[in-house]
Amino acid sequence: MSDFTTDKKAGHGEHYVRPFESEEIAFEELQDAAPSARFKLSVSGWIGAIIVSFWVFIGIFGPFLAPYHENDLPFPDDYSEYQSPKEGAFLGTDVEDRDVMSRIMYGAGRTIGIAFAGTVLAYFLGVVLGIGAAVAGPWVDMIVSRINDAFISLPTIMLGLVVVTAVGSSIPVLIVTAGLIYMTIVYRLARAIGMEIMVMDYVEAAKVRGEGIWWIVTKEIWPNAAMPLISDFGLRLIYVILFISSLSFLGMGVQPPQADWGLMVRENLGAFQTYGASLLPVVAPALAIATLTVGINLIVDDISAHAGGKLTKAM
Repeated sequence: MSDFTTDKKAGHGEHYVRPFESEEIAFEELQDAAPSARFKLSVSGWIGAIIVSFWVFIGIFGPFLAPYHENDLPFPDDYSEYQSPKEGAFLGTDVEDRDVMSRIMYGAGRTIGIAFAGTVLAYFLGVVLGIGAAVAGPWVDMIVSRINDAFISLPTIMLGLVVVTAVGSSIPVLIVTAGLIYMTIVYRLARAIGMEIMVMDYVEAAKVRGEGIWWIVTKEIWPNAAMPLISDFGLRLIYVILFISSLSFLGMGVQPPQADWGLMVRENLGAFQTYGASLLPVVAPALAIATLTVGINLIVDDISAHAGGKLTKAM
């Protein structure tokens, strides 16, 4: 089809060729394309990626690289709690005269592994229920949302303590507890995004073509919802890390003698009351938690910035 049309000038017999006057207006009504999943990290994003990669590496290979087992005593003939850093114990020893660096390396795998598994479970349940409620209809949406609101109104730490006290503390229980608690927040985000996409013109066009619900969810909703949900995954992972560490600090998370960063802080609080004691048994695991969460947050901020601010609006 030609991009030009002929018209007759007023008062003249000659014709001339001119472009359509509203050519750009027609394209303004089209829906935006699905957000691209490709982006480049900025300097802060790369810093976060390096920090997170370091701790993930320690979490995977720490038990093989640690100088001692998590419960070994590096100086069995010279027992003294809270020793300062020295050869053989570069971060000193804790209240039980165990090597702090070795316990941090062992604890990285548990802290990161439990939090990651709990976040994955929360997202699987939350996204399935949230998008399902968005496409299933008003009655299903109302019932599921009211149940979700009842659970989300409970404080997370209190609910976690109740569950762990009732069924006991173990790694599978911590994963399931974190997944069920944070599923409620993921559900609200997934439902909000799903409801927004369901009223778009391209979804209505797919319905008119006779496409089924499964096709609409996989081909229309998920490609447009993936970026904000993936970005929020990082934020949720931070909250789950702090949640698991808080439970361990309160004595209801990972149980001794296993190493966990939150548990290490709790076990070594006596260093603040011991004259001349090294504070590294408390400071080192606390810094590990802080650097990991800051690194994840830097990556999430970078991804959110490349998403044009749409993530913040959706949340």
